[in-house]
Amino acid sequence: MFDMRLNSHSRLNLITALLQAIRVGADEALMLDPHGFVSSCNATNFFFVRDGEVCTSTGDYCFNGVTRANVIMLCQRHGIPLRQGNFTLMDVCGAEEAFVTGTFGGLTPVRAIDGRSLPLSLPGPTTAKLRGLYDALKDGEAMTM
Repeated sequence: MFDMRLNSHSRLNLITALLQAIRVGADEALMLDPHGFVSSCNATNFFFVRDGEVCTSTGDYCFNGVTRANVIMLCQRHGIPLRQGNFTLMDVCGAEEAFVTGTFGGLTPVRAIDGRSLPLSLPGPTTAKLRGLYDALKDGEAMTM
């Protein structure tokens, strides 16, 4: 298992996962931790929403992303239900909406997981709310610099 928290020159497992995802028409691959729980994607951090609750991994085996940390902080600051935990692929299959986070893409909505379209339009209401809060956070930081 590659420790996603460490920056390393070896990204072979992430590249292999991405190549497999591209072969089936996907843009990213969901990565699992050593225990089989969803940890992140091959290049971004992964969040999903189920029953109004934003869910993401514990952070033990994912990138220590600044955008990920900001989304978690925004959920806490604005009373958006958040659960960091160990989630199976079956848990993710029950998602109503999902998004990935990264420096370049900010919060990017996910249209489908494993070929199954998510039921809410893009972006879903929780993703849209968080995206607006994140944009305001970025604008506020830019104005104070």
